[in-house]
Amino acid sequence: MCRTRLCGMGWLAGVLALVAVAAAEPEGWSTDFEQAKKTAAEKKLPILMDFSGSDWCIWCQRLDSEVFGQKVFKDYAKDNLVLFLADFPMRAKQADELRVQNRKLQSSYRVAGYPTVILVNAHGEETARTGYVKGGAEAYVAHLKELLGAKQAHAPAPAAP
Repeated sequence: MCRTRLCGMGWLAGVLALVAVAAAEPEGWSTDFEQAKKTAAEKKLPILMDFSGSDWCIWCQRLDSEVFGQKVFKDYAKDNLVLFLADFPMRAKQADELRVQNRKLQSSYRVAGYPTVILVNAHGEETARTGYVKGGAEAYVAHLKELLGAKQAHAPAPAAP
């Protein structure tokens, strides 16, 4: 039999654990856009921005499980991308600052649906936009390489010395 105070404390601990998990950044992903831009500038890498509805959007969940959660993608991203997540959950709690930041980014990048994946440079300037692509992590990495390669191919040539 459970004493009221002990049951209440157990319930509260469970709720706090769930809130802590929901508030944690996914491994390898930043939820602070300013920090992501600093990291991108330091490492001279593009930022992959994932606009997601992690706890309600089926296609976002498929992108996470079929691509972002796979070793092939993680290995590629580790050396080639700075990963940023702008999440718009319905059930999970978010800090007010995070929710405000994500809404501002959603508006400024004109994100109308989920998932939306945007590649930006260290200044936050958009270079490409995509979303869910079927075929798994290998196909997605190839897709990203095409998008990034197309941007590099259209970049102005460096000035002659």
